[in-house]
Amino acid sequence: MSATAVETIARERLGIAALRPDQQLALRAAVAGKDTLVVMPTGSGKSAVYQLAGEVRRGPTVVVSPLLALQHDQVRSIEQHDLSRAAALNSTMSRRRFEAVLEEFVAGDVEFLFVSPEQLANDHVRTRIAAAAPSLFVVDEAHCISMWGHDFRPAYLGLGEAVDRLGRPPVLALTASAAPPVRDEIVERLGMREPAIVVASFDRPEIELTVRRFADAGSKREALLADAHSWSGASIIYVATRAATESLSEALREQGLLAAGYHGALPRRERESVHAAFLDGEVSIVVATNAFGMGIDKPDVRVVAHLDVPGSIDSYAQEFGRAGRDGAPAEARLYFRPEDLGLQQFFNGAAVDESELAAMLSVCASEPLGLEPVARRAGIGRAKARAALDRLAMVGLVEHTRQGWRRTTRAPVTSVWRAVEASEALRRLEQSRIDMMRAYAETAGCRRVVLLGYYGEGFTPPCGHCDNCRNGDTRISDDAPFAIGDAVVHEEWGPGTVMISARDRVVVLFADYGYRALATDLALQNGLLRPQEER
Repeated sequence: MSATAVETIARERLGIAALRPDQQLALRAAVAGKDTLVVMPTGSGKSAVYQLAGEVRRGPTVVVSPLLALQHDQVRSIEQHDLSRAAALNSTMSRRRFEAVLEEFVAGDVEFLFVSPEQLANDHVRTRIAAAAPSLFVVDEAHCISMWGHDFRPAYLGLGEAVDRLGRPPVLALTASAAPPVRDEIVERLGMREPAIVVASFDRPEIELTVRRFADAGSKREALLADAHSWSGASIIYVATRAATESLSEALREQGLLAAGYHGALPRRERESVHAAFLDGEVSIVVATNAFGMGIDKPDVRVVAHLDVPGSIDSYAQEFGRAGRDGAPAEARLYFRPEDLGLQQFFNGAAVDESELAAMLSVCASEPLGLEPVARRAGIGRAKARAALDRLAMVGLVEHTRQGWRRTTRAPVTSVWRAVEASEALRRLEQSRIDMMRAYAETAGCRRVVLLGYYGEGFTPPCGHCDNCRNGDTRISDDAPFAIGDAVVHEEWGPGTVMISARDRVVVLFADYGYRALATDLALQNGLLRPQEER
């Protein structure tokens, strides 16, 4: 099908007047049957890429989507845009309905089939889907397959094998947030063959970046409550805990604002009600945990505020990226207290030691078990058990199936050392993400330099759309000693890639140590950092 025909479908069915250049590049590759990795920030039109590619390729499309709520939203979006029929397979369906959807897919009556990665671990499901000879295998939220990703999910690790079992259709992987190491791991774990890699700019110049710093939690909260009266249009406030969603939304309502709370523990009907009221304009402010995110496609959000600092720039950019999707001016406001980063360190996962990992691996060797039974038999708390299973899954020692967690190898329990190493590497990486979030919040320079540098994208300040550039001179007057993307070697941390380069500091991403900020002069004078070819 010609590019003109694709543009026509985009205009007439999706309401897209003109596809963006990055969308065109991705569609050209995917429609031609080439493995394709698409990295585009929230709100830049990733869904349109897989919807159009699936619509024009001959044969049905499998879409891997991690959350039931997200699947529901994606199916509804396809139905609303008069594209070919879509359906989802999930654990809430009756067995009869589940099998009926599979039959309809095999018969060609369903074009887009949404499945979770857990469903694709089932041999019966894979066999039936393979019988339909899918022409495209879409992996949404593809960063979930990467240990470097900010939302790693062990179930995603089986997708490479699933693609092979389905006859190796072309793979289209989509993510809104992927630094260079994440991209590399997505390609490797999915077994993508000479993929086209389309990475859009992460810069959203229509979004004003602002950070306000506070000494205590009380003054921070009061400042946000006062500011909320001046916001026009729809707003989202992100907080760290469920209790905060309820108390803050109540305080906003007491001040006469149309506010509602949202978190993952609310009954499904109540979550759907808040979601619908926000989209319809009946609620102007939603106070939410990060559970309020995927599937939120409201173009006129004017403010995204964070009362609590996120644990990574990945999460922050994805969340504030829900502002300004209509291209009109919007704001990303961070209410920052340095002590709040300690809470993110707690959220980043319980520490697990070798004995706990060995106990979990031993329990999983008997029979597939759910999280609670595994934790109980191993004598470990639920949070630690979850963390241990994730670490074991990273190195392929356990896997999650429909029946539960099970061991995947007959290797002796002593092989748990691989999970110990993975756990330590992950701890370092998570800490480096928190450090980068601190660097963004505390920088006196242009905030876009830090934000975009995290993704390996260079930027020359001033941006004119952050608080620091408005209030001072953030220009870089001298040439930096390294360029973005330079391969360098550190005496202790080994090879890395330059992500941010300025006169006074350089930020390098190291494979085993994550992001590290170095004083440029000291690093050069002491010979700690040098171009890789000199080693």
